[in-house]
Amino acid sequence: MKEPSLNVLGGALEPCSLDPVTGFFRDGCCNTGPHDRGLHTVCAVMTAEFLALSKYLGNDLSTPRPAFGFAGLKPGDQWCLCAGRFVQAHDEGAAPQVRLAATHANTLQVVPLEVLQLYALAAN
Repeated sequence: MKEPSLNVLGGALEPCSLDPVTGFFRDGCCNTGPHDRGLHTVCAVMTAEFLALSKYLGNDLSTPRPAFGFAGLKPGDQWCLCAGRFVQAHDEGAAPQVRLAATHANTLQVVPLEVLQLYALAAN
């Protein structure tokens, strides 16, 4: 049996979102594996500011793409972000809030825990 994935706090990885369904594997969790080159491991709560920044940087997450079964994200949706994009948003002052219990431990290879904690939701 596969070992459970761990979050950045050292506990079992909690689901991020099933509506919309997120994750590299579209399993609702910010799991990762060898084919996930973007490290889609940060469970973030979308904001208008972050969605605008992401679109500006070339990754439009807000426009629906029906051909891919993607309804588009809106503020308040939870989504597994690439760790590198989160760092960019942090550097630009537009990082969204993060659910630490649903953020995969491998995120720590790219983002220090102290930075993630700056954006942690109170419910973590």
